[in-house]
Amino acid sequence: MTVNEIYSIFQKCTGVTTDSRKCGPGLMFFALKGERFDGNEFVRGALEQGCPYAVMDNADLYDAQDPRMILTDNVLATLQQVAALHRRTLGTPVIGITGTNGKTTTKELTNAVMSSTYKVLCTQGNLNNSIGVPLTVFGLKPEHEYAIIEMGASHPGDIKELVEVSQPDYGLITNVGKAHLLGFGSFEGVKRTKGELYDWLREHGGTAFVNRDNEHLQQMCAGLPVIEYGKPGHDGLLVEGEVLECNPFVKFRWRSGKGGWHTVQTNLIGAYNVDNALAAITIGLKFGVKEQDASAAVAEYMPQNNRSQLTETGRNHLVVDAYNANPTSMAAALENFSMIKAQDKMLILGDMRELGEVSMDEHRRIVEEIHRYGFTQVWLVGSEFAGVAQDSGFRLFPDVEAVNSALQSEPVNGKTILIKGSNSIGLTKTITNL
Repeated sequence: MTVNEIYSIFQKCTGVTTDSRKCGPGLMFFALKGERFDGNEFVRGALEQGCPYAVMDNADLYDAQDPRMILTDNVLATLQQVAALHRRTLGTPVIGITGTNGKTTTKELTNAVMSSTYKVLCTQGNLNNSIGVPLTVFGLKPEHEYAIIEMGASHPGDIKELVEVSQPDYGLITNVGKAHLLGFGSFEGVKRTKGELYDWLREHGGTAFVNRDNEHLQQMCAGLPVIEYGKPGHDGLLVEGEVLECNPFVKFRWRSGKGGWHTVQTNLIGAYNVDNALAAITIGLKFGVKEQDASAAVAEYMPQNNRSQLTETGRNHLVVDAYNANPTSMAAALENFSMIKAQDKMLILGDMRELGEVSMDEHRRIVEEIHRYGFTQVWLVGSEFAGVAQDSGFRLFPDVEAVNSALQSEPVNGKTILIKGSNSIGLTKTITNL
């Protein structure tokens, strides 16, 4: 069966699902394979739960006599191809967002700004991979005026795969940094992979939103039509802005062209988030959002999912940024934490994962940064930090369980604490003991 034929069948359905636990009437089931499961084994159950059709790629489980079963060579490829056809059919303008750090916050801020004026489809949660992007695209409806699609990557070619599904008309790379180096091989590998978004835009007449202050992005976007934002002092910016204070939430001001300044008090922690906010405002203004509506949307946005959240426990003030960590984001978090006005600061930092052969060097640099900022109450968690910080004077813990044991026997009170590390370290488990 061709992609066009499968799409014709999809148009009779109300949506798609890849989760056998979330099947029901109207949903087309795509039987994906994983490391520990084969969705083909759940096809008959999905049909019994009411799914009108199921796409599968295991010929041994296929019943040619059942017209509800659709056999393909590769279910994931079919999911992506049918989603891409759906995107082309509707023709909704798509804004693609990727980057090493800040892409999810920028996506959420952009959604807030654009949704003040338009009906917008936006990536939910972290559905930004080879499965999540097509699932997001399948959510497009005729009433949507714009789509904001987040794209993540951990290996070369990942963004190329995702832009072929989402087919963005506009693109934004928040930044490029040292993350997932185990998969990318090098920082140049990171740049090439993130740059696959720019490559798509070049080939298809698209436009990029670019931070004028980011030298890497300035080099990467050569030959592209660009709409720029950044700090004051540049000519030709659609939006310029600057930090006013971080105490602990960021306050900044911005203006478009030579217009009047807008001051915005956010619920975001981290001066680095001003770039994310400026990007969102720039996108909004490009598409006709009023300046006051853009400011209000950014001011009202509340971060979630352990991304630069301030948590008050009754005993301590916690700056929780433990969703992910890499050398770029860790250094930025330390710089910002140094700017926060607080009497008694403490750090609980976990290993930065997936850095490959440069891991020890990068962890050593973070230890040096901690010393440079003068932090003294420092707990480091994980084997990577342990390998470079034996003589640092900081407390070292093998894992989060050891941290919690220490917190239970030595309660910590009255402190402002930065909690940051790779998600797999599990530092959010410390919160109940703080």
